[in-house]
Amino acid sequence: QPQPAESGGGSVQAGGSLRLSCEVVGYPHCSYDYKWYRQAPGKEREFVSFYSHDGDTKSYADSVKGRFTISYDSGKKTLFLQMNSLKSDDTAMYYCKMEGTMASGCYGGEYWGQGTQVTVAS
Repeated sequence: QPQPAESGGGSVQAGGSLRLSCEVVGYPHCSYDYKWYRQAPGKEREFVSFYSHDGDTKSYADSVKGRFTISYDSGKKTLFLQMNSLKSDDTAMYYCKMEGTMASGCYGGEYWGQGTQVTVAS
């Protein structure tokens, strides 16, 4: 099974930046949509950002719009989340997710990483 692997988390001051990475090697015959989620203590896991399999669509939760940027390097098979102007409310465990697309015949395949911690100090 594909095993997404996040990295790049850490502790930063409010207003600072971090770039998260996620290795997203999947089945050769499949195309995947990619998403970032996060979960803070005592809260439900929430959607952060979306990157479509072909890169045509990128979207963001309202809470991070204008501050975060999602991107993908096909050569490195790595998904990125550039996080700028970080706030204390961004403190959470961040997870990447791969979702097989219907067009590639891989719908139903969902794969989560184990997460990387982001802590923003005020």
